Amino acid sequence: LMLKTVIAAAAMLAAGAVSAAAEPLKFAVTDVEGLEQLTQEFGAFEAALEASTGLEIDLYPVSSRTAAVEAMNAGQVDFVLTGPAEYVVIKALSNPVIVAAWQRPDYFAQVVALADGPVKTVEDLRGQVVTFGSVGSTSQHLGPAQALSDLGLKLGEDYEARIINRNVAVEAMVNGDVAAVGMNFGHLNKIREAFPDVAFQVVARGRDLPNDILVARADVDPAALEKVRTAFVEDGRALMASVLKGDDNQKYK
Repeated sequence: LMLKTVIAAAAMLAAGAVSAAAEPLKFAVTDVEGLEQLTQEFGAFEAALEASTGLEIDLYPVSSRTAAVEAMNAGQVDFVLTGPAEYVVIKALSNPVIVAAWQRPDYFAQVVALADGPVKTVEDLRGQVVTFGSVGSTSQHLGPAQALSDLGLKLGEDYEARIINRNVAVEAMVNGDVAAVGMNFGHLNKIREAFPDVAFQVVARGRDLPNDILVARADVDPAALEKVRTAFVEDGRALMASVLKGDDNQKYK
């Protein structure tokens, strides 16, 4: 009877180990909010990564960069795609493992003004209002501010900096309420499409920005990590083709 009990307990432990090993890997993206949008942008990629690795992948929405770090530290998410500035924060707070870099061609920050407005050079922004995207954004906040700094304008000292949603900020600039808006090259192309009757000009262009980075939780299963990394090496083109099915992901084209 004792032997049967031991065997039964061992079988239960083995079943539990198999169940734990079969848990889906969670994949998050720091700048996509909500499961619906995450599925629209990365649903095809989820399927392609599963096909390439043989692993079960689940998309895991996070509401912010901070939430991504908290989820990673709590063991709730295994892989996170993040921007370069966000990576600096994530590295400091959770010490993740780099899986692969995601290159964004023409990824640089700009400060944009109206072509027929009073701002012709960076010097014309002294004492004016310049808007930026969310705090910590590489291409909408840190990059544009650095571009102005490189040209001699100090943040919060030589001009008034405000954090305003990009679309709202552009409307305000068209109405003459703000002098310039920080954004990246892809944003400017979209804005020109949205405002075909308005001419815009770039008064400051920043240096090319680093890659986006896919990271893994520090204690993620090494075998799973290697499968995902190998998938990018061997099936990178197919994986990127699936990524490009998302509208916002055209930045990787």
